[in-house]
Amino acid sequence: MKSFADYKKDAPNWITMAGGEFYPDILSDACELYKPVLVLFGQLLKTSESSVRLLQEITDVKQVWMRVQLYRVFRKYVSPQTPVEILKKRSMIPMVCEQYGKSFRQVDRVQAAFNGRPLPDEAICAVLREYKDRGQKGYDLTERFFTMFTNAFPNLIIEGPVRAGADIQMQSIFADYPNPSRPVDFVIKDKKGNVLAIGFARYDGDRGGAQEDDRTGGYSNCAKEILQYTKRHQLSTKVIFVNDGPGLLLGSMWKDYSTIEKIDSEKVMVLTLRMFNERLTAEWLTKK
Repeated sequence: MKSFADYKKDAPNWITMAGGEFYPDILSDACELYKPVLVLFGQLLKTSESSVRLLQEITDVKQVWMRVQLYRVFRKYVSPQTPVEILKKRSMIPMVCEQYGKSFRQVDRVQAAFNGRPLPDEAICAVLREYKDRGQKGYDLTERFFTMFTNAFPNLIIEGPVRAGADIQMQSIFADYPNPSRPVDFVIKDKKGNVLAIGFARYDGDRGGAQEDDRTGGYSNCAKEILQYTKRHQLSTKVIFVNDGPGLLLGSMWKDYSTIEKIDSEKVMVLTLRMFNERLTAEWLTKK
């Protein structure tokens, strides 16, 4: 069977390019979706005597989706140095106010800046729309892989979040796994419940540099960790990395993934969707 490295010479033919939306076509839908967010932000802004108070008012909004969008608008107007991921954790808001509150833009300046923009503001609606699509290509990849797998192997079971959802923790697969919180994207089993493969799925759009090194380095560590466990317990479980997208053509990405597969060519496989039928076989999955 050909290795992942063997496909390098005509690599562009083996990746899948996800679709996208054109600018400015997205603006109409973006403005319709995010106008209520900007309206509510403006209302809270009018009734807040300070930027710290504005953040506290946003935190009291009950609807999660709306609250997260308001945090994103707050970050753009008031505190660009504060990560949205921190703001999402409501328990951390008092710390944010205490540690970063002094650097918040003054509320009168925020009001002036906000009121100086049209409603809806196409610019910030377009920015918010970018967040909406984040991760969608990865979800699409996973969904297509699950569909292909189910059709190709009706006698095997694949488990995991098809699109959005919590990752599988290794502890739920092997109770005594030494790194119980290790997240994986899918697990493949036979009808008897034997674990045939542990899997990871990612769509690489335009990764490069440090991100590229972090991703492949982390995958290498995952593969070695899982294989150490399976060897110690005399299991034939495989490790599958489903990776796709144009990012594979950048820098040393293809070479790095080839190196991961070489950790153990009989137990580790890296493949794109277009390689599925040619490489992923029941014989390889069930081989002892």
